Amino acid sequence: MSDEQDGTSVPPQIDGACRCGQVRFRVQGAALMTMACHCTGCQRMTASAFSLSSLYPAAHFTVTMGEPVIGGLHGTTRHFFCPHCMSWLFTRPAGMDDIVNVRATLLDDAASYRPFIETFISEKLSWATTGAQHSFAAFPPPDRFPDLMAAFVDRS
Repeated sequence: MSDEQDGTSVPPQIDGACRCGQVRFRVQGAALMTMACHCTGCQRMTASAFSLSSLYPAAHFTVTMGEPVIGGLHGTTRHFFCPHCMSWLFTRPAGMDDIVNVRATLLDDAASYRPFIETFISEKLSWATTGAQHSFAAFPPPDRFPDLMAAFVDRS
């Protein structure tokens, strides 16, 4: 897309919503990385084998309707949910104030968010598979993220 008034490029916008639609949000531009997390916390919060998420710069994420509430973790890492249907919407990870971890399956084009990395395979259910290109026993160390994000961009 381009802005016809000044000729600058406008990053694509992707909308998302909780199950009931009372909370809506928008991301702009491409994801920094896509992930699946196999930790038991994610298994319990999703009632599934893993959670799926996409990292975005915090400046590219906006809640456009409704008021999410904190649930799950209430400490320095905060999980946000719809107050009505209790869908897990996004996470603001501790120490990463410039990142928002959006639940990829809530985005309107969810099919395009195949996980690039998977984390906490040490807690993975034996039958769960994601097709991720990189696997980590726990969460990757912070110093690995620049290289992983660059590899994510270059993956094609």
